[in-house]
Amino acid sequence: MQIKYVGPKPLISKTGISFDSQYDDRYTYLNIAVQLLKALDHEYFEDKTYQYAVDSGRLQDSDIVDGLKEFCGSLEETVQEGVKAEQKLIDDELKRAKENKSISESEREALIKNIRMMESYRLQYATNDTLYSCAVQRLAAHVKQDHIDYVVVPMFQRFAAVLHSIQDELSKQKFPIDTKMDIYEEGGKLMAKMEVKNR
Repeated sequence: MQIKYVGPKPLISKTGISFDSQYDDRYTYLNIAVQLLKALDHEYFEDKTYQYAVDSGRLQDSDIVDGLKEFCGSLEETVQEGVKAEQKLIDDELKRAKENKSISESEREALIKNIRMMESYRLQYATNDTLYSCAVQRLAAHVKQDHIDYVVVPMFQRFAAVLHSIQDELSKQKFPIDTKMDIYEEGGKLMAKMEVKNR
C-alpha cells in the first residue's frame, strides 16, 4: 500500500478525459487528518477544547502511513476492499463500453482506451479516499469518546474540509451528534471552530 497524490476525480468519456475539481484527491487531507489524530490522542485539552498549532510541520508520506496504521489498525484489508470496489467499477465500465452499440467503433475504442489509461490513477484515488475515510472515522470517535467540546483549527480550506468531514461522520452515528462550525478572527488570523453541541 502506498499513498501519493494523483489529482481530482477523473471524468472519462469517448471524447477524452477531464477532471472534476470539486472532488479533490483525499491525499491532500491525509496530513492534517493524521496530525489531528496524533494530537487528539495525546494532548491535554483545557476546558475540553483542542486548538491546532498553526506552526505544525507537514508529515512525510511514510509518517502518514504509520500514523494511519497506529490509529486505524490493519489497513491492508480495508484498502483492498476499497480498491476491489473501484476495480469492479472499472471492469463494469469496460464491459459496458465493449457492448455499447450506440457509438461508432472508433468511439468505442477511444472510450475503452481512456478507461484503461486511467485505471491506476483511479485505483490510487480510491486508496487515498479509503484511507481518509478511516482517519475521519477515528477522528469522530475521538471527539465522541473523549467528550471534546470544541476543535479549533486555522481557517484554511483543507483544515475546514477535514472538520466538515468529521461533522458528517458524527451526524451519521447511531445516535447522531450535532455540531456547529464558526469562523472567527484571533490575533489577525482566521480560525475555524467546530462545536460539539450534543452527545
